[in-house]
Amino acid sequence: MDILNIENITKNYAAHTALDDVSIVIPEQSVFGLLGPNGAGKTSLIRIINQITAPDKGRVLFNGKPLEPKHTELIGYMPEERGLYKKMEVGEQALYLAQLKGLSRRDANIKLKYWFEKFELQSWWKKKVEELSKGMQQKIQFIVTVIHEPKLLIMDEPFSGFDPINALLVRDEMLELKAKGATIILSTHRMESVETLCTHIALINKSKKILDGSVKDIRKMYKSNIYEVAYEGTNIGFANALWTGFELHNTKEEDGIMKARVKLLNGNTANDLLSALIPHVKLHSFVEVVPGMEDIFIMKVNETNQ
Repeated sequence: MDILNIENITKNYAAHTALDDVSIVIPEQSVFGLLGPNGAGKTSLIRIINQITAPDKGRVLFNGKPLEPKHTELIGYMPEERGLYKKMEVGEQALYLAQLKGLSRRDANIKLKYWFEKFELQSWWKKKVEELSKGMQQKIQFIVTVIHEPKLLIMDEPFSGFDPINALLVRDEMLELKAKGATIILSTHRMESVETLCTHIALINKSKKILDGSVKDIRKMYKSNIYEVAYEGTNIGFANALWTGFELHNTKEEDGIMKARVKLLNGNTANDLLSALIPHVKLHSFVEVVPGMEDIFIMKVNETNQ
């Protein structure tokens, strides 16, 4: 089932088109990467989903029904620009924000105690926000975003400001929330986050969607039929083994082991390549070279910029 159906959304600001007939389907319980260069239209789309602004054309369906103000109770949004009040005490502010999400003061206290212990923030309850490091403020922002257990989480650059340890902590919490039923929209420039977290992505460039689908399917789509082979033997013997069914891209030596990249041609398979090589060289490893999301991202953006 799909939690969000974004249908033919167009959004204009004066003479600027922020979104041009964008349609995206976001499956339930997915981690959905919303990708694109700065100014592509990602923030405009997030603002429409959060009902901060409305589209000029098109519509958004939430669980199959037109998006309404009541749906905001089911959404948690952590913007890239964080918005905590510097002069307020941490605990007081967290309670206030939790109650804005619909929790009673009693329930808010119980849930905040759980999260503050989990993130080791208990001793900071009475401190003012301005006394916290940026990373600790980020933790507070994350907690108040998820405190009401929303069905849809929208995280805009959630790892910004975190050291590697705390970035890993937040990543694991996001995956746990997904396992419990949440859907996560992740807007980020960090392609390593996309590789490790996202199940699906949409790529927006210059206000248009240029690519979307499951990460697995997209990587298959952009397979280049290139394999990296590590071997012992002579370059001449390796090259002679390839015949005309394969194309040698490059070779290099690492610690006495040769590595070569070979492209399959004319319908040949990985088994055919192995059969050709085994009589001539001693194989150490044989790995398909699958393009990463960053490679695909750069390629698609460059295509549309031409």
